[in-house]
Amino acid sequence: MKIAGIGKAIPNKRSDNTELEQRLNLEAGWMLRRTGVRSRPIASLDEATSDLAVRAANAAINDARIDRSEIALVLLATSTPDYPLPPTAPQVAYRLGLINAGALDVSGACAGFLYALALAESYGRMFNKPILIIGANVLSRRVDPQDAATVSLFADGAGAIILVPGDAILGIYLGANGKHWDEIVIEVGGSRKPISTESVIYGQHFMKMRNGPELFRHAVRQMAQAGIHALNAAGLKIEDIDLWIPHQANSRIIREAGKLLGIAREKTIDITEWYGNSSAASIPIAMCIARENGLLKAGDTLLLTAVGAGLLMAGVVLRW
Repeated sequence: MKIAGIGKAIPNKRSDNTELEQRLNLEAGWMLRRTGVRSRPIASLDEATSDLAVRAANAAINDARIDRSEIALVLLATSTPDYPLPPTAPQVAYRLGLINAGALDVSGACAGFLYALALAESYGRMFNKPILIIGANVLSRRVDPQDAATVSLFADGAGAIILVPGDAILGIYLGANGKHWDEIVIEVGGSRKPISTESVIYGQHFMKMRNGPELFRHAVRQMAQAGIHALNAAGLKIEDIDLWIPHQANSRIIREAGKLLGIAREKTIDITEWYGNSSAASIPIAMCIARENGLLKAGDTLLLTAVGAGLLMAGVVLRW
């Protein structure tokens, strides 16, 4: 398979560090130093994940210039579905007019987009049909507004790609380390701990990041390992890569993982300063920004990597 079109949807509303730092009584500049994020897009009250997903998907379909009736499958990578049930992907497919397509949510946290890409590559290769992959999140509704560690980092947005038959995906790696499953967690709302009035009062329905220093080390190491495994699967070396587009975890993680990979800073796409971490949406959004800025050119070899809650790891090498 190969990428034929890309698109993004960025909310117009923004949350800037100055307001957050004043509200949380933090030293000016604390958030930028800690995360590399200066400002982040935030969905308005009438915007849900499906709204952003539809906008990004429409842009990708138009960019690919394909007939919607040809699309065989819609994979929506998200941690913030519109509802716990039903899945959001069927609604997105319906709103896009994709009457002949299957549709499925992929819950892989920050690695969800690359997991969806791996699944799509296999399905598309088997059936020789175009596939729509979307990463979309409204993470501003999953973070505690009083928790500086998460509210400073996570953002909202959507990115999408169209895969069509071709031979541009060169290597894929998927991995998991469930030992550290609870380092990023929403404690209630599942079968283990159903949501209750008490759990909401105590903020257990918000995302928690535990053991920050250890989580940072795991993210750096596993981001780099995912890239190395994907390169090995492709039979390539880091010197063969024109651009590295990691999931936009935060600038410090990207910088340290890049050192382990041995890739030059000028080959690294880091958009966290103005876009934050939109989890599964961050890689396709970064791809769009790179192309808009003239950094992504035909024939380039890309390395995509991600680490997500779970902990999940993923790496993909592809030719643009």
